[in-house]
Amino acid sequence: MSGSSAGSGAAPCRFAHYFVICGIDTETGLEPDELAALYQWLEADRQGRDPDTATTGENFEQSPLKRTFKSKVLAHYPENVEWNPFDQDAVNMLCMPKGLSFRTQADQRDPQFHSFIITKEDGSRTYGFVHTFYEEVTSPQICSAMQTLYQMHNAEHASANPPSSSSSSSSSSSSMDSLASSLDEADSPTASSSSSSSSRGAGGYDSSRDTLYVSKALCLITPMPFMHACRRFLSQLHRAVTASSAPPLPLESYVHNVLYEVPLPPPGRSLKFHGVYEPIVCQRPGPGELPLADFPLGEAFCLLGVENLVQLFTCTLLEMQILLYSQDYQRLMTVAEGITTLLFPFQWQHVYVPILPASLLHFLDAPVPYLMGLQSKEGTDRSKLELPQEANLCFVDIDNHCIELPEDFPQFPNKTEFIQELSEVLLRFGLSPNGGAPPRTNTTTTPARPGSNPSTPGRERKAVALRELEDDGRNGNLAGEELAVLELLQGNATLERLQALAKRTGVTVARVDALRAGVKGQVTEGHGGRTAAEEEELRNAKLNVQLREVFASRFATMFADYEAFVIQSAPDLESWLTNREQMHNFDKASFLSDQPEPYLPFLSHFIETQMFATFIDNKIMSQWEEKEPLLRVFDGRIDKARLYNVRAPSLRSSNYQRCTILKESAQAIEQRLMKIDHTAIHPHLLDMKIGQGKYEQGFFPKLQADVLNAGPTNNKWAHRTATAQRRKDRHRQQTEHLNLDNDLKEVDNLPTPQQVEGCLVLQNSMAFWEWDNASPPPIKPPKKSASASCLKYMQEARSLGKNLRQPKLSDLSPAVIAQTNWKFVEGLLKECRMKTKRMLVEKMGREAVELGHGEANITGLEENTLIASLCDLLERIWSHGLQVKQGKSALWSHLQHYQAREEKLEQQQAGSPVSHVPERRKSESAIGMPSLRVSVIQDMRHIQSMSEIKTEVGRARAWIRLSLEKKLLSQHLKQLLSRQALTKKLYKRYAFLRCEEEKEQFLFHLLSLNAVDYFCFTSVFTTIMIPYRAVIIPIKKLSNAMTTSNPWVCVSGELGDSGVMQIPKNVLEMTFDSAFRPHTHISAMFKCQNLGKLTTVQLGHDNAGLLAKWLVDCVMVRNEITGHTYKFPCGRWLGKGVDDGSLERVLIGELVVPSGEEDSGRGCRTPPLQRSPSQTRRISITSLSGRGYKPTSAQIQEAIGEAVNNIIKHFHKPEKERGSLTILLCGESGLVGALEQFFHHGFKSARLFQKTVFVWDFVEKAVAYMESADQMGDLQETAEPLGMTCQSLCRYVNAINSTPRNIGKDGKFQLLVCLGARDRLLPQWLPLLVECPVILRMYEDAALLRDRTTVNALISVLETLHDFPITLETSLVKGIDL
Repeated sequence: MSGSSAGSGAAPCRFAHYFVICGIDTETGLEPDELAALYQWLEADRQGRDPDTATTGENFEQSPLKRTFKSKVLAHYPENVEWNPFDQDAVNMLCMPKGLSFRTQADQRDPQFHSFIITKEDGSRTYGFVHTFYEEVTSPQICSAMQTLYQMHNAEHASANPPSSSSSSSSSSSSMDSLASSLDEADSPTASSSSSSSSRGAGGYDSSRDTLYVSKALCLITPMPFMHACRRFLSQLHRAVTASSAPPLPLESYVHNVLYEVPLPPPGRSLKFHGVYEPIVCQRPGPGELPLADFPLGEAFCLLGVENLVQLFTCTLLEMQILLYSQDYQRLMTVAEGITTLLFPFQWQHVYVPILPASLLHFLDAPVPYLMGLQSKEGTDRSKLELPQEANLCFVDIDNHCIELPEDFPQFPNKTEFIQELSEVLLRFGLSPNGGAPPRTNTTTTPARPGSNPSTPGRERKAVALRELEDDGRNGNLAGEELAVLELLQGNATLERLQALAKRTGVTVARVDALRAGVKGQVTEGHGGRTAAEEEELRNAKLNVQLREVFASRFATMFADYEAFVIQSAPDLESWLTNREQMHNFDKASFLSDQPEPYLPFLSHFIETQMFATFIDNKIMSQWEEKEPLLRVFDGRIDKARLYNVRAPSLRSSNYQRCTILKESAQAIEQRLMKIDHTAIHPHLLDMKIGQGKYEQGFFPKLQADVLNAGPTNNKWAHRTATAQRRKDRHRQQTEHLNLDNDLKEVDNLPTPQQVEGCLVLQNSMAFWEWDNASPPPIKPPKKSASASCLKYMQEARSLGKNLRQPKLSDLSPAVIAQTNWKFVEGLLKECRMKTKRMLVEKMGREAVELGHGEANITGLEENTLIASLCDLLERIWSHGLQVKQGKSALWSHLQHYQAREEKLEQQQAGSPVSHVPERRKSESAIGMPSLRVSVIQDMRHIQSMSEIKTEVGRARAWIRLSLEKKLLSQHLKQLLSRQALTKKLYKRYAFLRCEEEKEQFLFHLLSLNAVDYFCFTSVFTTIMIPYRAVIIPIKKLSNAMTTSNPWVCVSGELGDSGVMQIPKNVLEMTFDSAFRPHTHISAMFKCQNLGKLTTVQLGHDNAGLLAKWLVDCVMVRNEITGHTYKFPCGRWLGKGVDDGSLERVLIGELVVPSGEEDSGRGCRTPPLQRSPSQTRRISITSLSGRGYKPTSAQIQEAIGEAVNNIIKHFHKPEKERGSLTILLCGESGLVGALEQFFHHGFKSARLFQKTVFVWDFVEKAVAYMESADQMGDLQETAEPLGMTCQSLCRYVNAINSTPRNIGKDGKFQLLVCLGARDRLLPQWLPLLVECPVILRMYEDAALLRDRTTVNALISVLETLHDFPITLETSLVKGIDL
């Protein structure tokens, strides 16, 4: 059997695919790391220096023991596995991310363990587990080369640092900028400064007296993350090399056994196989359990603390940029894998690089969501780490147990109870929920600092004992405080003596004794005959699964009814895939309206993410093909929960539901480990040449390739691989677990790499991207599976960051990097197009509803989420290709540069004739308002003056919101980018903002947002002070342009009112309209806290002087920051003895559309708010001329129905989006107006040569009649409730009449209707008015009010309002105490 066929036949179900050895190649000797050289080239380019002059050779400044040298893959077995082709560059780079490292006998040389992940072209992952140890260098050439390097280093150092000064050091160090230096500088100072005088310094190397050691890595590459098993196998292999006696069998036997004779355990089973000295057990979850995750979650929780981890988890769910930072590769991997594991049933859809090699640091510049891990060096200061973009970054400093969160980010629902539940799980396992005390594992210890004193043997023993004890505690057997107590006792002689003294006097220190006894007990033996290591592994597995269950149950609760909101619209898979872009797959608005209020801020963001979209897509595709494994498990859990807990979706509450299956989940694992299902073949002697691979202590032997490249040919397990059963298993196992974290369904006919053009390829776990130009070949979906269509869909429909391809690491040429950045530009443009389109469609959908079409599908919350994601996109665009980063917000930094330049220009031009006039917007309305200046800087100054905003990111977001509300976002950004010299200074040539065509398209997409009205600034910054301008415009033809009385106004909005403001008498302003006719009006400026959208204006005067009567056309009020102008039509007199005698009116406002927009013929416009009843209707009602338009009885009834309907609809909207109820009551087509029409029908109002009679006169007469009847006792016989009603009507009318306000008769009627609606009395009052004899005198026979059927219908319509709590604005009920 040939090597390759042996490799391929068994590969899918083999425990391990490859065994790899990396280290120094003695043939080629010491080679500087090429990637380090490339990194210097990139850094030089990034800082704008000429990259070619940057030194790419060796760096003599750094001590040779600290430099990076090239490592090589020395051997890998087998040669190749067709399922998983061997990628030499990637494996070498990830086994030794920093290259080779050298040590001498004076340095610490503890073995290290870390793991890595490789994502293949089809999206499936393979895992690598690496055991790194130090081996003595025997090659004299390498020792002498190191000696030579040291001599050159010392000579260079002596010349560069003469005793007098140390400032003139050469600039060719590898610390090109602060990011690089933070990775290097902590290593060198002690070594270099002390070795400058002589090579015998601490860290020097002299071949005559020092022994040189070099790192070597043993690596297993496996299809599934069995971390514990691989770790134990590799450490036993290393132990066999360092032991004083040879291992029982040659090492080849053990390697051959793990490669070819150990199968993957089947789902739901456990497997035992044999290492060199001890058996190793691994187990795999069953089909209904959470997928395999073997990385110790407890360690991640201990490193960060529960609260931090939940915050990091929330950032991951919201797809922010996440950067993990630690000295230890394994910690990076543990936290990254831990967090992505907890996402179940969702999957991270973007760039995932748990270990980012130093040579690829510039990829932190990527303007896409990512989860990356960066290795720090000991003693590095976080503040020196310059990151390209931080506006949306979650920075996780693992070693210092802290995280930095983005601004404005929503909290996870029920966070407090959730943290409490997780803490209880940790405490049950003896771990502290506060973090900061990470469990330290035996193989990983922090390297000693250079120059530290070698410890004495006694001290060392004590430290080792303490560390072992600490390990025990950190693994959960002792809590953190108890550990601290023991540490204190161990090292403190005085305390020991005190304790002994206490014992002699008969006092027992029980707690300490118990601690000690506990420790002794643990060291000897675990429970039930298991070794301490097996015990620890079982504890880890139980803790892992319990923590994961708590997270999974949160999602099962939050998304219990998600299926009800999935929209299944396509008849078959092909049509669904074709129209995927245009389809709504999930009814977001209905889903959100069904959620408890506290969940909304988080959920509205989360359902916009790529991971949620993919989850829903998988759900839809599951009707045509096999369910995606994670989805199958999740749906199973929801179904099970439904059986036990039948609850109506309407009873959705925000009560926290704890996880109920913690015990069962832990038991399943314990049972599998107690009762082993399968045992693999033992390692055995192979058919080898005698005498090869001879044992030599401390050196890993050269293994015999011929026996390791071919699998076994005679054992029954190998034979079984060919059977149909194995094929079926293989298929199931492929789909179930090989690609658990993968969107693509893999089937037997795996697509070739060419088919996957444009799909996510994060090969080698490095972040190197390239979008493919070539359009993918059309693929017809196969009958059996949709994998090919899925591929096509994935490559087209996945958003930015998803369709990334990655060239091999050998392709890191400047050309490829330029190509990568170009693809980023295209991706950002596409994202901008999608976001603006979504914002428009949502907003216009809502406007269509207000105009009476269809159903609303956007909530204010959703709108806020969309705007926040637009702010995030703009930040990412502005931080792409920055030359030098300044501050956390790239956009605000650019704006400040622009502001500084413009202000400088203004000062220069102040002396000279003005050439640069800021563009002015035309006057908002033909009359009254002076025009507002339109300028980027003016809006910046508004934001800068807001003391509420403390950060640059906050200011940038506020500025974006303000520009969007003013419909100037595109214009402002165009203005900002028109200063090309500034853009060139701030951005590199490949930056998005310097790609002319894309920039134009981007501005055009933003321009499309002007088609809709946003109040995203006014509605968010509710506490700021805003200047308003009010203008009162009289009707000049019919009255005086001026008045002798003292006018006052009070402006009210959704957020409050301005209070009554006296207007200085006769502040006349003269303006000219387009025909140069003069207009006079009264104008006043006032400043008050943000009123929100304006709703009403109270206008009045004190009736003083001769010219007191005043006919007002309208009042205009403008918000001087946002430019929104509201018009409050009046068209009535204010004065005694004219009209209805009112000295004060409440006017209802409407937003004025700027004239420029009407000219440009917008395709869509927000419908006008309802306004004050129009002049014509007012005049017809009050019958000034008696010849007004009279509506028919049918029209009147319809108007009442419509008004009541509008009020009911108002209360069915979510509370935050209801708008003003005053408009629905008192506005045009409001309830008051409709009832006024009803009362006016058939009303005998106009009398010849007599004054006009108003409806209020009828009400007063009716009340007077009732009161007199009451006194005469006529009402005594009436039923009690009727008498009460009668009293209530009289009380209300008298209260209104006795109010100090001069609101006029129509105003009084309006007030009566509003109060009656509020207190649910209108339907009771109507019969009283109808039955009052006064009606016969004042109404014609045909009047609606005299038709009993119509009145009864009106009563039943009005009674429908009783279900709703009507509250009245203070401007309506001021001065009335009822």
